Amino acid sequence: MLPEPAPAIADAHTPTFESIDEVVAVYRPAMRAMAAAGGPGCEVVLHDLSADEPDLDHTIIAIENGHVTGRKVGGPSSSLGAEVIHNQTADHDAFGYRGFTSDGRQLRCSSVYLRNSTGTIIAALCINVDVSALQQARTLLDRLLPLSAAEAPDAPSEYFGKDLVSVMDAMVTDAIQAIGKPVSQMSRDDRVAVVRTLDQQGVLQMRKGMEHVASRLNISRVTAYSYLDEARDAG
Repeated sequence: MLPEPAPAIADAHTPTFESIDEVVAVYRPAMRAMAAAGGPGCEVVLHDLSADEPDLDHTIIAIENGHVTGRKVGGPSSSLGAEVIHNQTADHDAFGYRGFTSDGRQLRCSSVYLRNSTGTIIAALCINVDVSALQQARTLLDRLLPLSAAEAPDAPSEYFGKDLVSVMDAMVTDAIQAIGKPVSQMSRDDRVAVVRTLDQQGVLQMRKGMEHVASRLNISRVTAYSYLDEARDAG
C-alpha cells in the first residue's frame, strides 16, 4: 500500500496559525465588518477544524447573521466539511459557488481554509450570501420584459418615437443590425435583405421612406428601387 501523502505545506505568502485561538483572534473582529458590509443576507462563519477528528456536527466557533442558514455557535459544518477533512492535501479554497439552504434558498458562497505550519487545515472562514431575493426580482423582471426575437420569432415588433422620422430611423437601424455587419461591409445581397425587411414592415410606404433607407445604406435612390424590385421578385 502506498504511503498517505503528506499535507500540503503553505508557502511563505500564506498566513499560518498554530491554534484555533490565533485564528479567532485575527478573524473574529473582521467577521462583523464583513457581515455589516454584505448586509443582513450575508452570513459569515468560522469553523473550528483543529481537532484530530473534528465533530462536523459542532464546528461553528463564531458566526454573524446566522439566520441566513439557521445556524449558531456550536452548529454544524456544511456537506463540504467531510471532504475537506479527509483530503487535506487538496486546495479547497473556493469562491462564488452555489449553496442551498434546507428550505431551498440559493446562496452564493466562498470558503477559505486556514492551515498550520505543517499544512494541516485547522479552520474554515465561509461567507454565504442569500441571493433568493435577487432571484425573485429577476423572475419578476423576466415576466415583465418582452421576449427576445429568438424566444418569440412570430411576435410583432413595435417601435416608438417622438415623430415618424425617428420611428422610421429606429426600424432601419434594427434591420441593419439584423444583418450583423456595418453598412460599409455589406454586400449587395445584404442590402437587398435590408430593403426586403423594411418593405415588409411598411417603411418604404412612409413619406420619404425610400430616400431615408437609401441614405442609411449609402446607395442612390435609383439603386434602392432596383433592390426593391429584386427583393419583391424573389418573393
